[in-house]
Parts: sequence; structure tokens; C-alpha cells
Amino acid sequence: MSGRLAELDAVTIDAHGTLVELDVPVPSLRAALASHGVEREEAEVARAFRAEVAYYRARVLDGADATSLADLRLRCAGVFLAELGRPLEPEAFVDSFVAAIRFRCLPGVQSALARLGGLGLALGVVSNWDVGLHDHLEALGLRARLACVVTSAEAGAAKPAPGPFALALARLGVPPGRALHVGDGRDDEAGARAAGMAFVAAPLAGALGAWA
Repeated sequence: MSGRLAELDAVTIDAHGTLVELDVPVPSLRAALASHGVEREEAEVARAFRAEVAYYRARVLDGADATSLADLRLRCAGVFLAELGRPLEPEAFVDSFVAAIRFRCLPGVQSALARLGGLGLALGVVSNWDVGLHDHLEALGLRARLACVVTSAEAGAAKPAPGPFALALARLGVPPGRALHVGDGRDDEAGARAAGMAFVAAPLAGALGAWA
């Protein structure tokens, strides 16, 4: 490596908005409801999903292991159904609800990860997410490229707190001054800088050029 890239040993990356994005959820959720004999309009399902997202974001730290994640998902399904008048019991719908919420890689992510890895940089993810992020990254074929994945739920703190970044650096065995974080939000920048890391804004595909 040459230039400022030679100053780096690791790159950590935010997940949502930098590596992945949410696939359009409303059609899948309507189909999931229909499979249980429940028909709802698009606007109703969209409103219920917004309520669930707000509930989830305030409680993302709850999903720190398999048991607590299952409980969080059940509660989230309950919030979603409550907004629809509770046509089903959460226990009967939670698996369908979880399966309907899918993610996809953002454009250029796979090639950008390959390029970063080809430079010998250790790669990690630091994200405000529950422990289920590991499975999402595995399903998208991203997990094998990453030396570590740190979720806020596992770290016990959410960005912009520096704790999740410090945990990732410890797992990577890299000092903060030799690491760069790439993310799409102010919490990414504030948390990375508080942890002593450099920061470059997403998209990931442009991060190397922006840093170099």
C-alpha cells in the first residue's frame, strides 16, 4: 500500500446504509399476513411497520443473544400486529414476520470488500443492531470477508458511544490510530472519532479513494 493507506491495518464498516439496505418490506409483510388469512391494505401495513421500527430502535440492545433476540422479535411482532388490530397472536406470526424482513447488499459492496481485503486490511463491522446481524451477513455472503462483527447489543452500548468501536479494535488486535471506520451517519463519525479512529463517509466503494 502507498500514501495514507499505508497508515492503516484495519477498516471497520457500518452495516445498514453502508453494507446493506432493507429490501422493500411492505409487500412481503402483506404476503406473510395473507398466508395466515389476514388481508390488510398497503398503507395499514406500512404504518404498522413504522411503529415496529420505532419500537425496535429504542430496544435494539435487548437482542444480545439467541434467547433475548427471540423475545425481542416476539415483542416486535406484537407491536406490528397491535397496530393492525391484533388479528393474530404474536406467537403464531413471529416466524413469518422475521422471514418477511430481508436485506440486500448495496451496490459495489462485494467488490469493495474484496479490494480492501486484497490490500491486507483486517475488516470488521460495527453496527447498531441486534445479534441477528451475523445471520443476515452470512445469508448475503458477506460474513466470510469479515474478521469480526460487533453489534451494539453485544457491546452493551450503541453508537455514538465509543464502546462498540473499542470492542471491534480489541477483536481485530489493531490500535485505533491504525484503523478507519466507514459509515453513513453522524453516530458513526462521532463514535469512531471518540474511539480514536479515522472516519470516512459512505459509500464503501468510494472510501479508499476518499482516504487515499
